Amino acid sequence: MIDAPAALSSTQAIAKELDEARRRGPLQTIVIPPSPDILERMRKAMASAEPDLNEIATSDVAMSAQLIKSANSPAYNTGQPVQTIGQAMNRLGLDITAAEMTRFIVTHALPVRSAQLARFWERSSKRAVAMGYIATKLPGMSLDVAHTYGLFCHVGMPVMLQSVKGYAGTLVEANARIDRSFIATENSNHRTDHAVVGALVARMWKLSPTVMAAIRRHHDLDMLGTDGDDAEMHTLVATGLVAEHLMRRHEGLDADADWKQHKERVQAWLLVDDDELSHWEEELAPLLDIT
Repeated sequence: MIDAPAALSSTQAIAKELDEARRRGPLQTIVIPPSPDILERMRKAMASAEPDLNEIATSDVAMSAQLIKSANSPAYNTGQPVQTIGQAMNRLGLDITAAEMTRFIVTHALPVRSAQLARFWERSSKRAVAMGYIATKLPGMSLDVAHTYGLFCHVGMPVMLQSVKGYAGTLVEANARIDRSFIATENSNHRTDHAVVGALVARMWKLSPTVMAAIRRHHDLDMLGTDGDDAEMHTLVATGLVAEHLMRRHEGLDADADWKQHKERVQAWLLVDDDELSHWEEELAPLLDIT
């Protein structure tokens, strides 16, 4: 008797969907910039038994300067200003150093020069910081995975802007329409959306499969806690919505439609109440101020 093939996990199914769309579907024409070599080197260093980022950090003067600037910021400054990259890395610690380096590398690898996405990397960086902070509050959540998801969550937008004709107009239309969702407008105009394209970037750049899946499904909020078998992916999506909400609070903006509709589902999945969210908001504020 031949055993039946095991059912694909939700993450595996998403990977298969992306590969198929890349071969014969709407993703054929999407141009994905190559993953920077320095990011690959950093990943390999972090995967070693004793990670050493010093050689990578010192290979780019601008990145070294950014790390020193971060270490001297109010969020991390605990005494005398640091003056060397080694001092900066010691103060920040391995995880924060890696997160800061990733953010620097990615924002320079995918420059955004568009009025429609004028604050794209600023907000992505804030989301990554918020995700990293929340990761320290949720048992078992990886800071690296959380930060990476926050940074790449909407990366499909600048990629589509660079390679899809008419996408700049779609951004304007999607933000203005109230009769359908943002990604519904994208799909109507281009047969794909930024969640799919962002997941493709994550797959081609060999990011964590969980990050890839969470990017693909970050607008499928009805699925939280009810669909699929990847609990970590659900947690990333839920945490991303919390991070977005806390960012909006910090900016003095009203809660968006996603938060109003899915707040209870998200808090139930993460096991956090309103008091805890208020505490997070207070602690996160100085970190968002310097991002």
